[in-house]
Amino acid sequence: MNDSSRPAPADLVQVVLSDCAPDDAIAVLTALGSGFTSGRSSDTPGESPDTGSDTWTESFVAADHSPGSLSGTALKGAVTVELQGAPVAVDRLRKALDSAFAVEEQGSASGDQEVELQLRLTSRDA
Repeated sequence: MNDSSRPAPADLVQVVLSDCAPDDAIAVLTALGSGFTSGRSSDTPGESPDTGSDTWTESFVAADHSPGSLSGTALKGAVTVELQGAPVAVDRLRKALDSAFAVEEQGSASGDQEVELQLRLTSRDA
């Protein structure tokens, strides 16, 4: 089996959204999807059969390119976002989120080759 089409582990960032309305979670995932490729080939963000979920998970490939500004949308409330992956890849997603939303860093943890960053997103006009 050829794995050349799979993203390098250093490029993959796990994104977990929580403490938010489903519409806001979908808005954030859609914005990230406008600048980054999904790291999985399954369902579209927000189309999970578990409609009672209060946590949304997706992975994105933060390859060695700049996505420019993301196409953000207004959020009805705050969204808690956890980014986990290699430091350079996590930083790329964080900077991209900065272009679409007001971002407040709430905490971080660093390991040898991975970083976990917790953010709070709100609309820029909030």
